[in-house]
Amino acid sequence: MHRSNGDRSDRSITGSAATSGSRAATGADFLQLDTADAPPGGMADWLARRLREAIGDGRLPVGSRLPATRVLAADLRVSRGVVTDAYQRLIDDGHLAGRGRAGTIVVAAPLTAPPAPSAPPVPSTEPVPPPGHAVFPGRPGADVFDALRAAPARIDLTPGVPDLAAFPRAAWLRAERRVLSTLSAPSFGYGDPRGTPALRTAVAGWLARNRGVRADPADIVIVAGTAQALGLLSQVLRAAGVGTVAVEDPGSLGTRQHLAHWGMRTPPVPVDDQGVRVDALRRSGAPAVLLTPAHQFPTGTVLDGARRRDLMDWATAGGLVIEDDYDAEHRYDRPPVPALRAMLPDRVFYAGSVSKLLAPALRTGWVIAPPRHRDALADAKRFADLGNAALPQLVLADLMESGELERQLRLLRRRHRTRRDAMIAAIRARLPGAVVHGAAAGLHLLVTFPDRPGLADTGLAAAALARGVKTQPLSWHAQRPGPPGLVLGYAATAPSAIDDAVTAIASALHDLT
Repeated sequence: MHRSNGDRSDRSITGSAATSGSRAATGADFLQLDTADAPPGGMADWLARRLREAIGDGRLPVGSRLPATRVLAADLRVSRGVVTDAYQRLIDDGHLAGRGRAGTIVVAAPLTAPPAPSAPPVPSTEPVPPPGHAVFPGRPGADVFDALRAAPARIDLTPGVPDLAAFPRAAWLRAERRVLSTLSAPSFGYGDPRGTPALRTAVAGWLARNRGVRADPADIVIVAGTAQALGLLSQVLRAAGVGTVAVEDPGSLGTRQHLAHWGMRTPPVPVDDQGVRVDALRRSGAPAVLLTPAHQFPTGTVLDGARRRDLMDWATAGGLVIEDDYDAEHRYDRPPVPALRAMLPDRVFYAGSVSKLLAPALRTGWVIAPPRHRDALADAKRFADLGNAALPQLVLADLMESGELERQLRLLRRRHRTRRDAMIAAIRARLPGAVVHGAAAGLHLLVTFPDRPGLADTGLAAAALARGVKTQPLSWHAQRPGPPGLVLGYAATAPSAIDDAVTAIASALHDLT
């Protein structure tokens, strides 16, 4: 369709459209511009006014790039001269600038009237709570981890975070280029909700090599981290008539919150220096239990041989185990501990992820269900989200198959061991009455204070945060009364900062007592 130049352009439609009685499209997705709104003979004025309004109200902030004149003219079905004229008017006003091949850019917004001054705040007579007070309430709520993440701190000792600065960016980019260079067009469509065959095969190999777990790739479901795994397993178990999952005590508050969100009851089962008390598990009557047997969170204990045999007897008699193998690969001073799934696959749901191997931001993990629950798990994942994003799965599969992930794990072990040793040394020097637990593996230490039985560890964590150090109190992770303590992550913090952090904790402890 021909258009005349400048403001003389009209909004006539093609003869065929006119003949059929339909109206041709005359608008653009950009700013939802519709030339039907423009007055006759004033197209450039109208377009310039609409652009100026969008810059003024923030829809086109400074730095925004406008569509090329040819593109916008085609969308609006006007001559290119109309768009060029409108752009030039805003360039003359100083709102736009032509940047050659970079396009036309918003460089200034129209001046607006300053907001009316508000009344000065009325001074409060209430005492100002100390920093950290809102983060460490007496009873943590569902959003407590969000609040802790958002709290500013000089040094973050949050447990469960690996050295994120060591993420293998170059290796990831190389793997991504390899994947993209060979990926077929159909691979960009919807895939198997259980995960890409490449990653499920790679995970099967990884678990066989590193955790002693033998699994067919068809049995593995790729999930968005252990958090999603817990939600899916809760749905599977509830459909099977299981509404209670016993949990370790102390045990992960986050895990308990996820199970409770999905309607599960979570009675506590005590943990001692040999792992979960299976005798107490029997007395609880719970049909299922969630365990972290390779490196119990937060105490760091390992489920010993006698307890494993007792647990296997309990499971063989009808119990179900959810094994959260969250950081078993990170070990320093002890031999590897086989996964429970390797011993009793018919009674154990196995869950793992790359959150502690690479980064939590990848949101990638895996679940293996006992055979009779496999199809139900796959259905739960299908109706949750149709499957994880395929491209990151294929990149991760490349890293696993190429040996790059093993190299990354070896690097992290060396770095994490150095930081663990720095934290132990600082605790011995600055907190002589404290007891360290779980040092042989993992990404955190548990520190208890048996010489301070009346200490409120939430108060200590709040006082540490006021000094710029972020920690988690042990009481968050306990359902029953227990000794005061702090859960201190060390993997993501340099040794010098670890010493500073422990010094700040010692100062906070001194002021509280």
